Amino acid sequence: MVRKRFVAGNWKMNGSSATTKILLEGILKHASDFSTVDVALFPPAVYLQQTQAVLQGSTIRWGTQNLSQFMQGAYTGEISALMLNDFGCKYVLMGHSERRCLYAEIGLDTLVLDYIIAEKYVAALEAKITPIVCIGESPEEHDQGKTEEVVARLLDIVIAQQGVKALSQAVLAYEPVWAIGTGKSATPDWAQDVHSFMRQRIAKHDPATAESIQILYGGSVKGDNAAPLFAKPDIDGGLIGGASLDAEEFVRICMAAV
Repeated sequence: MVRKRFVAGNWKMNGSSATTKILLEGILKHASDFSTVDVALFPPAVYLQQTQAVLQGSTIRWGTQNLSQFMQGAYTGEISALMLNDFGCKYVLMGHSERRCLYAEIGLDTLVLDYIIAEKYVAALEAKITPIVCIGESPEEHDQGKTEEVVARLLDIVIAQQGVKALSQAVLAYEPVWAIGTGKSATPDWAQDVHSFMRQRIAKHDPATAESIQILYGGSVKGDNAAPLFAKPDIDGGLIGGASLDAEEFVRICMAAV
């Protein structure tokens, strides 16, 4: 089976209305060049309406960087999946390492946090929004050789929530925390080994779902290193951070996935 490539641009907490317009238009004018690739942009939530207005009718989709596990209620500062539907969001990120490490999600036991991410995954599925579930090990876990243990733990919790076949409605993103915003990128071979492990873990439950699910790599992907990463058989694209803030660089990455 040939899986469609997918490139996602996570803008994090960057931009203004003016720069968002420039960036959106700069990427959109090249959309026909990479129309065979799934492409989605993740602006700060306050720019969702602007993003929707520019991208609607194009092949580029959009989403947001987080959501609540609750649909409504007294949860100050949170955004629900139902609200995202109002803005035409196709995707939502969850479990990103920066949410895990910088916010708190602070003070929570790692296992508790994994269960919260699994609850957010369920909330997205119920609202028919595709969750992009981020999975990755910290520098300490990497040094201790715990990569597979960390990846397996969250995968197993997510599968237990809705069953393995629900993963066919999701995307996974392996993002080693030691490679996020550091300029360090996992080698293509290392990333391939982890992606292969993830796919094999899913295949123990259902080979068809394992074969079909898109698994992205995230961690200092740039135009110069995208092609060798995307050439690996189990790497289906990238979750792009800093490089997605430069239209020309992001287009180069999208073209590497064609």
